[in-house]
Order: sequence, then C-alpha cells, then structure tokens
Amino acid sequence: MNYFKNTSNFALIALLALSFASCKKDNNTGVTTSSKSSITVENVLNSEPLVESGTFQGTGTPGLIQAGQSVSFQFSAAKGEAITFASMYGWSNDLFFAPANPGIQVYDANGNPIEGDVSAQVKLWDNGTRVNQAPGAAVNHPGVAENKAISEVKGVDAQGNTYLAASSLVKASLKYDGNSVFTLTLTNISGGTANPTPLSPGVWAVSYIVGGTLQNTAPLYASGQYTANGLTSIAEAGNNAPLSAYVKSITGIFTPLSPILVVIYNGIDNPIYKTGAIDAGFGLKPLAQQGDASTLAAYLKGKPGVKAVYVLPAPATTVLLPSIGGKAGGIVSQDINVSKGDRLAIATMYGFSNDWFFASVDNGVDATTKGDISSSINLFDDGTATDQFPGAGITQFNLAGTPLVTNTPIVAIPNPNAFTTLPAISNIIRVTLK
Repeated sequence: MNYFKNTSNFALIALLALSFASCKKDNNTGVTTSSKSSITVENVLNSEPLVESGTFQGTGTPGLIQAGQSVSFQFSAAKGEAITFASMYGWSNDLFFAPANPGIQVYDANGNPIEGDVSAQVKLWDNGTRVNQAPGAAVNHPGVAENKAISEVKGVDAQGNTYLAASSLVKASLKYDGNSVFTLTLTNISGGTANPTPLSPGVWAVSYIVGGTLQNTAPLYASGQYTANGLTSIAEAGNNAPLSAYVKSITGIFTPLSPILVVIYNGIDNPIYKTGAIDAGFGLKPLAQQGDASTLAAYLKGKPGVKAVYVLPAPATTVLLPSIGGKAGGIVSQDINVSKGDRLAIATMYGFSNDWFFASVDNGVDATTKGDISSSINLFDDGTATDQFPGAGITQFNLAGTPLVTNTPIVAIPNPNAFTTLPAISNIIRVTLK
C-alpha cells in the first residue's frame, strides 16, 4: 500500500517536514540518524493436505465391530469438505468398506449441515491384492495373491461371488453437534443377511478445502489405482496401524497469511492491539476475521506517535500461501526508513481461522534491529468471533462463512489449544529485518 498515493503536495510537504523534525540529529554533525532498512515476511509453513484424521474400532481386542455393534467418532468440517473412512469386510480376502471419493459431504449446497442416514454413500471395494473366495467365516486368510487395481464390487466379483450392497451391511449416520462438529456412527447391520461379517478397526480423514478445491481428494484409496500407504493391511488383515501412520503424516496445518500490516512508531505502546483488552473497534476485527488490514491501517496513519504504516504486498489483496507440494511459500519485502528509538510491529491473519492473528508481542521490536525477529511474533485470538477448528469451520470467513459474534478480551493462543497442536510460530511465519 502506498501511504502517500492520494496526498496533496501541501500535505506531503507538511508531513515530510514533521518527519524530518522528529528525526534525532547527531550532536556533532547535525546529520539525522534515519536510515534505510527493509522488512521481509515469509509464510514458511510446510502445509499438509488433511485437516483431521483418526482411527476407530470396536470394543475388546482386536477391536472388531460385530453384527449389531456400533462405533462413532467426531470430526470438524467446513463447507465442501468431506469425511472418508476405510474398514475391512472381515470375512473376505481383501475387501473393504469406504465412501466413494472424496467422501461423504456433510453440508448441503446452502451450507446447512446434513444429518441422518448416509449409508447409500458407503461402497464395497476390492483391494486387488488377493483372489476373492466366497465371503464368510470359512474364508482362507490371506488367500492367493494377485496384483490388480482397486475396484468397486457391485453385486458380483470377478470370481462370481455375490454380495449385498454395502448399505445393506453397514449403516452410516451423521449427527451435527454444533460449531462445525459432526459425529459419524457406523453400525454393523450385516447380521441375519446373506453376507454376515465383522468390520475391522478403521481409519478416517478430512481434507482441507482451499479456494473451493480439496487438497487431497483420495486420502485413503483411489479407484482404478493400485493400493498404497498401508491400505492393504486393513483390507487383508484388518490392521489399521500402517494406514493410520500414513494419514497422520499428512495431517496438519494449512493456512495462508493475509496482507501484512507493518507499523513504525515512537514514544507510544504497540498501537495494533493490547492483550487482556476488548478489541477497540479501530480495524483489528476485519484484519483478524477477514484478513483486511485497510481499516486499521487508515486509523493508525492519523495516530500520534505512528511514523509510517504499510500493508504488504501491494495491491493489498494478495495472500501469502504456505508451501504446497514442495513449492516455496509466499514472501514479501518492503523498504522502510527507521531512526534510533523507533519500534516496529506487525499483524496478519491466520487465514483459516475465525479471528486469530499473528502479531508482534508486547511493544514490538527495535526497528533498527537486523536479522530474524520471528521469535517476537505470537498468535492471538481477537475475541470477536466464535472459534472453530482452524481450516474446518463453517463460519470462517475465508471458507465462505460468516463469523459468529463474541466479545471477549484479546488473548494469546495456547499451543496445543482446544482444537489442534500448532508447529512453532517460527515454522509458520518468518520476519526478517535487513
């Protein structure tokens, strides 16, 4: 953002005069100590495609879900995100139950949570690693090896064995618990059918959605492709540990950083925020909820003690994305003029949150400092919106939601927090002064 873009010549001259008057002069030479510097902000987060994942199992050991038994697990999701899972058809050689990719949608087109029976979306799949035998308690585990791609079993398999529809064997029910949290209950209803079977312990996952695109549309399996990542252990033996370890390795944090507010000031406290206080209503709320720094920047430009205000990058609508698939994250730099005694503070939204923001702690840093100042940054809750799982909230602005209003004091976000465990702040945002 160009601070002087619309300033008249008269106002510009006056402002420059005031600026020069405020610079400290060397006692011997009369030369000001103002110097040129630069600030660089990077999104250094190594992002992961899955927002949440986990396991489920029945009671007892080895945790089978027998006919008539149920198992439930909770998860959070934003509009467009889906829940997927995988569980072995126990009395088979290598069959497993799972929804068709990308999974079961949990909101309708209007963003209303879906509840009730979603069993029709559960399918039966052949892992392609063992020749199928007639399903039942007498099946020979693991059986004869083969090497085929994963395929859906639709009534009859390649060996002529017949199967009921998956929805006749497994009942899946969704319940909305509020605040973007759902419970999925899986019930084994195969008892008394032509295809009775236990269900094995399983794995579930939810993918991030970014700009309307899911980051991983097939986290557990892909129809028409060969099995991978530990799925065979579930499909052949009901062992969910290898697949669980894999999905855990690609579950983590994904967030962009909003345009960066940078403030140079002298003789006053950090003008951006104050912990323990209610948001003052000068523009921090739109920054923390929507990533829009323009209102706060405009307010700060007229505040005594504030020497310069920047919003990076320009135009101030570009976000800094994290590292995706090995591609480096976003980076932006700005030249600044600083003098001895100046302080520097920044603020930027944790993009996939309701109202979290990164900001300089306490009274910022000495603006003449050189080097990495990331340790001076922390994550805060603005207290103006109800929090939800970051990256999986239906009311998060950057996930097409409308934040729910609250009015609590600004506080630092603990780590781990009520929703997730974050990496170190310096592994999300890097700030360097040169």
